[in-house]
Amino acid sequence: MRIPGIPRPRSLAGQLFAMQAVLLALVVAGYALFTYVSDRGQAEQAARRQATAVARSVADAPSVRSAIHTANPTAQLQPYALKVQKDTGVDFVTIMTPGGIRWTHPSAEQIGRPFLGNIYRAQHGETFTETYTGTLGASVRAVTPVWEGRRIIGLVSAGIKVEAISHRVQDQVTALLGVAAGILALGGVGTYVINARLRRHTHGMNADELSRMHDYHQAALHAVREGLLMLDARYRVALINDGGRELLGVGREEDVVGTSVADLGLPAPLTGALLASEPRVDEVHLTQSRVLVVNTSPVSGGERRGTVVTLRDVTELQSLMGELDSERGFTQALRSQAHEAANRLHTVVSLIELGRAEDAVEFATAELELAQALTDQVVAAVSEPVLAALLLGKTAQANERGVELVVSEDSGLDDGLLPPALPPRDLVTILGNLVDNAVDAAQGRVPARVTVTARAEAGELVLRVADTGPGVDPAHAGLVFRRGFSTKPTGPGGRGLGLALARQAVHRHGGTLTVDGAPGGGAVFEARLPLADAPEPAPPAAVAEAPGGAR
Repeated sequence: MRIPGIPRPRSLAGQLFAMQAVLLALVVAGYALFTYVSDRGQAEQAARRQATAVARSVADAPSVRSAIHTANPTAQLQPYALKVQKDTGVDFVTIMTPGGIRWTHPSAEQIGRPFLGNIYRAQHGETFTETYTGTLGASVRAVTPVWEGRRIIGLVSAGIKVEAISHRVQDQVTALLGVAAGILALGGVGTYVINARLRRHTHGMNADELSRMHDYHQAALHAVREGLLMLDARYRVALINDGGRELLGVGREEDVVGTSVADLGLPAPLTGALLASEPRVDEVHLTQSRVLVVNTSPVSGGERRGTVVTLRDVTELQSLMGELDSERGFTQALRSQAHEAANRLHTVVSLIELGRAEDAVEFATAELELAQALTDQVVAAVSEPVLAALLLGKTAQANERGVELVVSEDSGLDDGLLPPALPPRDLVTILGNLVDNAVDAAQGRVPARVTVTARAEAGELVLRVADTGPGVDPAHAGLVFRRGFSTKPTGPGGRGLGLALARQAVHRHGGTLTVDGAPGGGAVFEARLPLADAPEPAPPAAVAEAPGGAR
């Protein structure tokens, strides 16, 4: 949150641009200064060499030696010196006596006066250079003797003013500064373009804002219980939060970032949903032990960049919805039975009013005996309370739909036989969905019957449900347990989830679920669950690929 009146800190891109621009300017300025100092030194050295060469050339000229022996050396030497000065580009050429009295000078009034500068070394036969301030100002000069045999008959000095040297260096530095300015401008434009791109990617945020956003990002990823999965353009995991690892069964110690979705070992339908290019909205998928609602949304910006996947665990919700559907069915059955009971009560009352009391007692007793016989039959066959209550409720539901539900004579399951590892909710999920599927198949058939068998056999709990429906096409035997498969029209809520949930619960407890044809027509679904402690669940991939529900 920004405080009014306080300027917003410069963005990260702006800070980088300013830093790069200053750094580039410092580099160019340093190079320009180094070049200026170097060029000035080189210019002075070049001036010394030029002055020395001109002085020696004049001193070696025969015409100079001849003119020195004349009565008036200035008359011949002054025009010669001015011509050499003009042709060579030096600022002065002075020819003087061995004692330093000028014969020539660029200013005629200086002729005959002593030379201003050091001539001691030249008087002893040495050529040397120096920087000295004379009548023309500071200059770089060379002084050399004029020899005639072994005798010095004169001295020659040639020089270039320091001001002229500075002008030469300034011209070079001006050109250098022009090049440096061009480099700085090009560097600035390149830096601006790069930082403009960086600004677009960082949305103009500064370093503190980016750091704060990263902290919020990490906190949100670990705090959200829903699963969040981000895939790159090649469907590899780019990011996954703790919720996603838990829901997909990926341990925290496993580094799955960079792994393809196809290599995560997820069930085939879920893998297909994650690999789909089109968005998926509130799709229900099953893993080894969970029911997940999956939403996918592509991330694009001119081109596909990846996919955002959200996962919600609705395992408990789906179970509660199944129980709610059962309760709703029980309620409808009770309502119908209440209506039938009211009809029977009216019949009994009418018989009494007609004076047929014995017939009324016989009619009422027959109804009670029928209901009690059904209860006795179920409880005698299956004394386990959860299964007995479930079968009694499903019997009433099936009766309302015109389907006879019977418990086979070879059923037998004592109370307390079920292991603690098999919770009643999973048992209700398995048998309830198998019975509901059988009732749907048998409804409208002649005869319409569903036979349930529940017994312990060879250390296993066997739950077998047979119906008189149309049966299962052998071609579909491996598909009936997959989520979404159904031979009935799809309603608003979708179909094909009941058998998939039953199969999920069976495999979670290390059991098997198979389907086969009944001898008289119809289908037989058989679930086998170990009565001992359930083994480790099978891997998700193995469950997803098992044909017909068998492992």
